Amino acid sequence: MSGEFDGLDATEKAGFEAALNRCGRLALKLRANSVTRGPSISLTSWRWQTFVPSLSTFETGLRDLFGGAISGVISIVYCVSYAAFIFSGPLAPWLGYGIAATFISTTIGALVVALRSSVPFTIAGPDSSTSVVTATLVAAFVEWLVANGATDHVLEPTLLLMALSSMLVGILLCGLGLARAGRAIRFVPYPVIGGFLGATGWLMVSGASQVITDMPLAAANIHALLSPASLFKLTAAAAIVVSLYFGLRRFRNPLVLLGLILAGIAAAHLAFFATGISITDAQAAGWLFKPEAAVALKLPWNFEEFSRFPWPALSSLAGDIVAMMFVTVMTVLLNTTGIELETRHEANLERELNAVGSANLLSASLGGYVTCISLSRTTLNYEVGGRGRLSGLMVAAISGLVLAAGAGFLAYVPKFVLGGLLLYSGLYLLYRWLLDSWRYLSFVEYISLAAIALIILEWGFIAGVLIGVVIGLATFALSVSRVHAIKFSFDGSEYHSSLDRRPDELALLTKYGREIQGMFLHSYLFFGSANRLHQHVRALLAKQKCRFLLFDFRLVTGIDSSATFSFTQIKQVADQCGARMIFTRLTRDVENAFRAARFISDHIIVAPNLDAALESCENAIIKAHQTHDSEAGTLREWFTEALGGAENADQLIQHCKRIEVQPDEIIVREGDPANSMHFILDGRVGIMVNGGSAPVRVRSLGPHTTIGEMGLITRQPRSATMQAELVSVLYELSASSYERIRRENPGLSHALMTYIITVMAERLSFANRAIGVLQR
Repeated sequence: MSGEFDGLDATEKAGFEAALNRCGRLALKLRANSVTRGPSISLTSWRWQTFVPSLSTFETGLRDLFGGAISGVISIVYCVSYAAFIFSGPLAPWLGYGIAATFISTTIGALVVALRSSVPFTIAGPDSSTSVVTATLVAAFVEWLVANGATDHVLEPTLLLMALSSMLVGILLCGLGLARAGRAIRFVPYPVIGGFLGATGWLMVSGASQVITDMPLAAANIHALLSPASLFKLTAAAAIVVSLYFGLRRFRNPLVLLGLILAGIAAAHLAFFATGISITDAQAAGWLFKPEAAVALKLPWNFEEFSRFPWPALSSLAGDIVAMMFVTVMTVLLNTTGIELETRHEANLERELNAVGSANLLSASLGGYVTCISLSRTTLNYEVGGRGRLSGLMVAAISGLVLAAGAGFLAYVPKFVLGGLLLYSGLYLLYRWLLDSWRYLSFVEYISLAAIALIILEWGFIAGVLIGVVIGLATFALSVSRVHAIKFSFDGSEYHSSLDRRPDELALLTKYGREIQGMFLHSYLFFGSANRLHQHVRALLAKQKCRFLLFDFRLVTGIDSSATFSFTQIKQVADQCGARMIFTRLTRDVENAFRAARFISDHIIVAPNLDAALESCENAIIKAHQTHDSEAGTLREWFTEALGGAENADQLIQHCKRIEVQPDEIIVREGDPANSMHFILDGRVGIMVNGGSAPVRVRSLGPHTTIGEMGLITRQPRSATMQAELVSVLYELSASSYERIRRENPGLSHALMTYIITVMAERLSFANRAIGVLQR
């Protein structure tokens, strides 16, 4: 049974083997007792079968608890860093409240998402991008309060604003989930997402600087940041960044991050002890956080705070609030997609939106702020072994314990350690989106991404996203305009209708078929692609005599008003050259667009399909260039030309049977034995194949053409049905007559075989030309 333990470590193997031994001994004892007490109980009894699932469930629960414990401890580190990031600067004296609000958000987020997520091992809590936008919103609000002289009442309205924004985010997420609109975020251009994340990285780097030195990374603070005291702190934070970089690259163990953070804290306290710096001195010098008094975080939703809240400030903060809503939605969906890729576990986007929306509503009601699905902590939980909802519940329990214990532990945490973690995350985002993306993005996309990041940093998230969408649309329009609207083009000498014509007509089409110029259009036709089409047609008509211009719209998904104007210009050029325009396979939307532009008139032919249009054009070309009435030729004249002599013609006629059929009459059916070939003297015969719901015509044959020769030679069953389309006269050569000719008349047999090979070669040549047209 050793092979069954390959997925367990040594301790688990020993424990599992001990359990098996105990169960085996119990079963043997029961078997021994059964000699005198009753029926035996074997190892395959129901007691043994019910023990294994319980053991497996117990082991799974342990793995979930372990994964949740690891993720919970990592969440503590991240949450403390996010709280220090948001409650920095003027809000630094109230960091304890920020810690409490953060762990309320983590507890509620982890609890609700664990219970409602479609991916049971999902971990939720404040995330990097949402925390950056929250910090931006809070900083702008505090700046407004200070500018309006409300410096003595900052904390309460800030907490209310954070809860209010979380409530709005929850309403939006639930609305999107109920409306099943989650996939709409997929239409946001990639450079917009990259620019947003790149700007998020820079804001996180600036926030890390403020956590470490109490000063944001800005040009006005350069001299202060270059002071010896600040440089020492930044150097210590840089050491944390370097250790995280190399440690996480070298070791894939999920405990490395936690170990490095704890090692950084221990190293800082050893340095303080070695240099004789007390905890109080380190706090005074800004190396440690100042001790936080126990806080009693009351609910922000009360009448007194509502009446004192500066509601006029919301008009100036509307952009930041909308940015938070957009960023949270985008983060939920992007992180969910990342979890799907990392764990290969399909998620329900609408259910995730509802779960995170509910978590934010509950978090807002209890005084928390925006919470989100965490990609890093979820994948960490999955790598450790967490597969069930118990992991998220464990994270919620740990966060709740930290919330109950208070923020007293923060006085012993070096600022540069948490700042280093923020700095590492911010630098990673900067490298990932502003440097490394250069390798796999086009030049235009990369420039767009960098420009969007700069716009966000200069004018805010909403301006950056909106301008980014405009840039993305313009870039898309430019790229699509380079795509030719013509999928492939052809002329009547190389691409024919499905009507099989007699040799003299085929010769006319070979000679004059270029007077038919056709184009298969595709994609969406708009001002860029339609203008290129206009230029192409103008150049074509300038060098080629043309009677008919065919445009097939089967692959066109839509058309705008500027494209209809381009077709008006094409018609003007065609009229000057004497060419008639023909449209085929117009969709209802495209036809309505043309009719709205009053473009379709008697001068424009609208055909149901390309084959019908081609047949009509070919008839017109043949009629215009025929010098005599070829249809007056008799059967004997046709056979004389085909077989190389009147004698062969007379002998073949004697072996053939005349058949006259009416329209829609079946001549032979698909699957019947191939016991004859037919010479069509007059009329028209359609070749039909089974198309499922209804037969499909694949070809038509006119006068002086043959059909069934391949079946006669190979003796394979009929591959298609022959059905008369008009009153037709055919001459049938049966298989028995054909065999008699082969035995008794070698000269006629040779002439007939030469004719059949010539017909097949002509059809093969046409098929090759048609394939060549389709492969352009």
